[in-house]
Amino acid sequence: MSKAHDKLIGPVPSRIVNAARLIVTAYEGRVAEYNVASWLQLPGLANLPVSLMVTYRDGDKQREVNVDHGTTNAHGKILLSGIGRLPVKVKIEDMQVKLRSAVPVQSLIVEELFVQAVEMAEADNRQALA
Repeated sequence: MSKAHDKLIGPVPSRIVNAARLIVTAYEGRVAEYNVASWLQLPGLANLPVSLMVTYRDGDKQREVNVDHGTTNAHGKILLSGIGRLPVKVKIEDMQVKLRSAVPVQSLIVEELFVQAVEMAEADNRQALA
């Protein structure tokens, strides 16, 4: 049986976590959605299958959500991105973005990490300047 290895890409500040509007779905209940993307370098690990994960605490439960999967290129680089749909019973706390792989990652260079609520909680939805 293989064991998955997680490596922290970065924590998500609470102001970003709390900015998401909770939506109600028929099957999942309340859900918060976040755009998540990260440019990564894994020196010496070419053609390695990896996954982008979001982990968080919801009340007293630890939860995780898969965001994207891919394989590093010949130089050990990869862009992973997608929408993380996080089911919420109580409140999202201690949100972190992690990289999961089948082998331990000794060196991880995070070129960029982006996390943003898909829909903002405030009614006055501030628009980003173009």
